[in-house]
Amino acid sequence: MILDIVSHIFGRRHGFFFTMKKQIMIVRKKISLLVVIIAAVTFVACQKENTGSTTNLKVHLTDNPYNATAVNVDIKEVRVNMRDDSSGWTNLATISGIYNLLDFQNGVDTVLAQGNIPTGTLKEIRFVLGSANSIEIGGVTYPLTIPSGSESGLKIKLNKNLNASIDSVLIDFDAALSIMQNGAGDYHLKPVLKIK
Repeated sequence: MILDIVSHIFGRRHGFFFTMKKQIMIVRKKISLLVVIIAAVTFVACQKENTGSTTNLKVHLTDNPYNATAVNVDIKEVRVNMRDDSSGWTNLATISGIYNLLDFQNGVDTVLAQGNIPTGTLKEIRFVLGSANSIEIGGVTYPLTIPSGSESGLKIKLNKNLNASIDSVLIDFDAALSIMQNGAGDYHLKPVLKIK
């Protein structure tokens, strides 16, 4: 603006002010271009950093209250899938064993498995179950059948974005809605789960 006033006073014929204004405009354009290039390089570098990073995923288990003494589930393995197809399964380091789901009520949970997986969208979790599943009611233990639990596993579909700061999945098992007794008196587990 000052250059415009000085240029107007001395006239546009005076080459010094016209040349100086032109040089300032060229420097401004170069600085603007440099800022855009730095921003683009930073953006690309951040994108590449995220695609190659991993997160240490932890899978937790908790339960809603139920009117039994024990609901025992034999967990052998926990697997996760980061893809929409069946080719992306990763086995997590699982603390296998028989878990009484009723031990994990009222805010209590336990870590079942964990492992390093790529950041991105977690598509599915699969629990591979054993055959030592049972329910205890009134001091009597009954077998607990889990359809396809030991064959293909108990599958949970989800789309949870994981990154370095979001690194755990809490699976809230609702025993009251999940346990069914058929006419023959057999108990079946058809899990009702909430993912948090």
